[in-house]
Amino acid sequence: MNIIMKLSGIIKSAVLVSLLFAYPTGLWAQKYISYESKVSFFSEAPLENIEAVNSSASSILNLENGEIVFSVPIRGFEFRKSLMQTHFNENYMESEIYPKSTFKGKVSGFRPEPGKYSATAVGELAIHGVTRKVEITGNIEIGPNELTLLAKFPVKLEDHNIKIPKLLFSNIAETVEVTIEFNYRPYVTN
Repeated sequence: MNIIMKLSGIIKSAVLVSLLFAYPTGLWAQKYISYESKVSFFSEAPLENIEAVNSSASSILNLENGEIVFSVPIRGFEFRKSLMQTHFNENYMESEIYPKSTFKGKVSGFRPEPGKYSATAVGELAIHGVTRKVEITGNIEIGPNELTLLAKFPVKLEDHNIKIPKLLFSNIAETVEVTIEFNYRPYVTN
């Protein structure tokens, strides 16, 4: 179990480092990095509701200009039933081919000072190898040393070429509800 925890930490660190290098330099002063994340989805269907949670996403938010990027490892989603998890990874998300989902965009509607704000992020969401322009509304709460971002938005499976076999059409909704919660701390260079 300790080896798995260490590997998870190493992978998470590698993702954060790659996000930092992909992010424009020179604007480090107002950057926040998620130290705790939760991405979940819910699919309501007549036969059975399907939900999964992922606590291994990474994100960076620049308060100075509102730029945000996040990365979600697909294999990080955990289901109530192991068979659902296997089908999700192998049959629907093809996580061997498409190992992560990403969002890169800009958040507006908030001030970079303590308080609670409604905000809107506009950018590109990539899932299952398909990138789409999206607009996501949510809330940002900025405290003295932390920041929380909460949002809930729909994702149509067909928009990302996620195929549902006709036999299972009544088991899986065509649109799933995605919920994100990122907790950030200021990025400090030493």
